[in-house]
Amino acid sequence: MPGLPTKDALIAWIRDNPEQAGKRDIARAFGLKGTERVELKHMLRELQEAGEIERRRRKVRPAGALPPVTVLRVVSVDDQGMILARPSTWDSTETPPVIEILPRKRDALGKNDLVLAKLTLRPDGSYEARPIKKLDQDGRRMLGVFRAGRRGGRIAPVEKKASREWTIPASETGDAKDGELVEAIAIDGPAGRGLPRGRIVARHGDPEASGQISLIAMVQHGIALDFPPEVVEEAEAAVPVDLRDREDLRDLPLITIDPPDARDHDDAVCAFADDDPQNPDGHVVWVSIADVAHYVRPGSALDAEARERGNSTYFPDRVSPMLPEELSADLCSLVEGQDRPCMAVRMVLDRDGNKVGHRFTRGLMRSPASLDYASVQGAVDGEDNGIAPEIVTDVLRPLYAAHSAAHKARERRQPLDLDLPERQIRLADDGSVGSIDHRDRMDAHRLIEEFMILANVAAAETLEARNARLVYRVHEEPNPEKLDALRETVESIGLTLARGQVLKTRHLNHLLKAAYGTDAAETVAMSVLRSQTQAYYAPQNMGHFGLSLPRYAHFTSPIRRYADLIVHRALISALGLGDDGLSRQEIAALPATAEHISQTERRSMEAERDTVDRYVASFMADREGGEFEGMIAGVSRAGLFVRLDETGADGLIPIRSLGSDYFHHDRESQTLTGERSGAVLTLGQRVTVRLIEATPITGGLILELLLLEGSPLSRGASRRGSPKRKSPRGKIKKSTRRRR
Repeated sequence: MPGLPTKDALIAWIRDNPEQAGKRDIARAFGLKGTERVELKHMLRELQEAGEIERRRRKVRPAGALPPVTVLRVVSVDDQGMILARPSTWDSTETPPVIEILPRKRDALGKNDLVLAKLTLRPDGSYEARPIKKLDQDGRRMLGVFRAGRRGGRIAPVEKKASREWTIPASETGDAKDGELVEAIAIDGPAGRGLPRGRIVARHGDPEASGQISLIAMVQHGIALDFPPEVVEEAEAAVPVDLRDREDLRDLPLITIDPPDARDHDDAVCAFADDDPQNPDGHVVWVSIADVAHYVRPGSALDAEARERGNSTYFPDRVSPMLPEELSADLCSLVEGQDRPCMAVRMVLDRDGNKVGHRFTRGLMRSPASLDYASVQGAVDGEDNGIAPEIVTDVLRPLYAAHSAAHKARERRQPLDLDLPERQIRLADDGSVGSIDHRDRMDAHRLIEEFMILANVAAAETLEARNARLVYRVHEEPNPEKLDALRETVESIGLTLARGQVLKTRHLNHLLKAAYGTDAAETVAMSVLRSQTQAYYAPQNMGHFGLSLPRYAHFTSPIRRYADLIVHRALISALGLGDDGLSRQEIAALPATAEHISQTERRSMEAERDTVDRYVASFMADREGGEFEGMIAGVSRAGLFVRLDETGADGLIPIRSLGSDYFHHDRESQTLTGERSGAVLTLGQRVTVRLIEATPITGGLILELLLLEGSPLSRGASRRGSPKRKSPRGKIKKSTRRRR
């Protein structure tokens, strides 16, 4: 390859040989000697000044090119196993390239994983990567509040369990300001005072500004903030559906009943008295569900993103939807007065609530009314609340009659009857917490819940009868260790859970009923809840213990759960309802998909819970020093977790604040026992506490025990006062409060 190359040939060679692109390597490759090497030097300088190449150390590469070995962050993994990533750090103002990772069999990569990879430039200018090593991310990324210092600063984490701060060198602050919420990644190098070092990679502003509490949870748990452009483009291109081959259900009075602040409507119901003489006093119930499968097709960008998200995540001030609003709040939402495509099931109940038949159809519906639970319940109870009389007479009363029959079947089935209060955070216009209430539980809630359960059972039964593949909603029975802990707890308050029997939900319901109305009611309910396993999705059927059902699948919420979309597609394929059913590739990927959406569901639950904790701490921050009534809801080596009556908030009484006595922790019996005093602290005991510290940024509440069951803790414990801590987080809280 003799002679000085053209500029295009030189750039092409540099691109194709990233590991050899030093000046000597180039000269050797083109056979350049003497003055030609000088001319090469000038040519490289001209290309660099023109922005065509860039120099890194002693090597050059095309502008914007990546080094041959770099750290990538996985951005998506589709159901066919394609893994896409972007560089973990990117200095250019251009959009970072998307890189396909070609994993080895032993590599198990998921979204947000970091991987050290060797890059190869393809002829079309794109990259492919082969993993060298998956990087351990534990402690590799932090969300926290930046505190500026003379030589950079520090970051205090927002996560309760993360106690260590990070030090940020002056060159790595990213121009972050004191008190800002930031994201940082760990970097190598010597740490100041033994603390890890980090680099700030994103700034999110004032941590106490409106909307920041839910943003913290989304960033912390890796929940998507926005949809990729190609997903939005597909959603915006969607158009309304006409009747065509669908069953016309527009004459059915299919109403939606949701919370008043519902952001989408994916289920509608109606009921009639059955006119079949073979079913005296029976009922016909229709459950109609948004036909998301029509709009979200396998292989589309919409489908890949919906699978990646797994489900919608709901916060007091916003929602991170599984689908863009063009679908979730419009074309897929069963909006009042609008034609909407649906998947519907017609179910026949006998007078005792037994489902004696059902059929599925793909239809077009038009809801005559979108109602909320409180209004429906009030109208049925006789209130004049603006609901049209014909809706009450012709739609609501038949629904309640059918529910009355279905309730009989439910009572015979005896699902687990855990009716625990749910906190509801109401926000003021400025985004602050206006109030914290408990949601009322009405017959309107139970009606919708029971009809959705019946529809979900019908879906599982239909697919099993057709030998079709699907994902089940699985809830396994409690394991022996948890049952032993439950027995020990209830026996301590005079109740029994017999041994040697096959556990049924009716046994647990008997416990709950025996404790109802007593001081131990909440303790028993919480102990039963703790004994339960976590529900998940699986392609194998293992029943649903909590609902006391042999088979169960989620069918009724495809706008917000990917599992339901899979079941819809399975029904479409099994019943021949269209060409957009479950594909072979999806069927092969069902185990991986079920595991993935189980994980995304848990992620959303944690993010929602963390957000509520932070809102509650924000609400309580101005009440430090106040006294509150509560109950011991948890016992650990760290201390006592107390649930406050007024807000349902959980706070910690650190074990060190209980006095000079040494407390033994018994994990099985959930107790702390004083070595000298003999004082026993356990679940369900009533306490009076003082709020010592509320930290909105972490959602943490620190409490001091004042009274146990109405009396001071035994003097044998030599209880000491618990002065307010001067922790770094306390300083952060005060500082950020001044920024309001």
